[in-house]
Amino acid sequence: MHWGLGMLNNAGDCIDCDYQTNVDRIMFTTGLKSLDLYFGGSWDFVSTGPTNASPYDVYGGQPYNTANLANVAQWSAFVARRTNPELQRLKLSRGDIVVNGGVYAQYRKQLLDVTAPETPFTMDRTALNNGFERRGAEAFIPDVWVQLLFGKLRLEAEAATIWGSIENTPGRNTPNDPLKLRMWGLATQAEFRAVEDKLRIQFGHGWASGDPNVEGLAPGPNPLGQRQGGGAISTFRFHPAYYVDYIFFRRIMSRVQGAYYFRPSVEYDFVRNPNGQKFGGGAAIIWSRASQFMQTPGNKRDLGVELDVQLYYQAKDGTLNDDPNKMGGFYSALQYGVFFPLGGLDYLKGEQDTSKIADWSLSTAQTVRLILGVMF
Repeated sequence: MHWGLGMLNNAGDCIDCDYQTNVDRIMFTTGLKSLDLYFGGSWDFVSTGPTNASPYDVYGGQPYNTANLANVAQWSAFVARRTNPELQRLKLSRGDIVVNGGVYAQYRKQLLDVTAPETPFTMDRTALNNGFERRGAEAFIPDVWVQLLFGKLRLEAEAATIWGSIENTPGRNTPNDPLKLRMWGLATQAEFRAVEDKLRIQFGHGWASGDPNVEGLAPGPNPLGQRQGGGAISTFRFHPAYYVDYIFFRRIMSRVQGAYYFRPSVEYDFVRNPNGQKFGGGAAIIWSRASQFMQTPGNKRDLGVELDVQLYYQAKDGTLNDDPNKMGGFYSALQYGVFFPLGGLDYLKGEQDTSKIADWSLSTAQTVRLILGVMF
């Protein structure tokens, strides 16, 4: 499942992607081909509740659902304009402006959930309600994507919000005053190509709203238990397959969440043939900051600056990548990244006990990555 830039729903089909959006759904799609306009809707089965699966069942078999009211159901609808690729190339060659984009909306809800026995009170409820409690969760998730093409220039953006509520959470049972969800996210990309498309100058920016009532930018499996006060849940999370760097967001944070970044980059193909063969290199600088400084360990916005460089090579393969913009055949890349942490990841003064540790200064993180792959 993929939409727009992949900020929220990402197919994860890049050569080194580790995550992807999967969904079971019943979907209907149609459109007006003459206008390059498409629309549709779906009934999605996002998550199931308890099943009859047992580790002691030596015969195997397909587990079945035992609590339909604990399922997470979702309904979605979209309308989008996507210009035919051949017509798009023709328009760009004439100097025309091409606009693609659309709106994708989801409504998600869950009535019951499995009770997590965190306190004696919840343990008593678990016994009384057969292990279930009312969750009463619902969320409306609209996602807008737009793409503008003109000559060798590409401008693209995706914005989404998660707007909902949860009636009952561990330690907080207030159906008349549900806990609100108010999350916002934005991703933009700009690219200009020159020198027969060998040179690509890019600038990326992304922002994920933070939450001043949560300690930490990367909440654990139960972020509700880490809340320090009231207010809405507002830490937005990008999809983990939306990669912007090699170290900080990808490995340390696991994704862009509760932060924003600026990413200028450049790539150049020293060799670029129409049959897909190419050899080149690139570099990117990523400056990351926290959306809410109170979420950071050092209570400062600046998180760090990362420098990423790479060399890449793609072999000739006429059956898969006769277009040099596509990947196909043998592909390899050697990548190096170094991350310089800033004040937001530092220690507070009261935490620096020099009697135990003499040097509390932060150190840089580095990585070397070698990718060898065959696209088929």
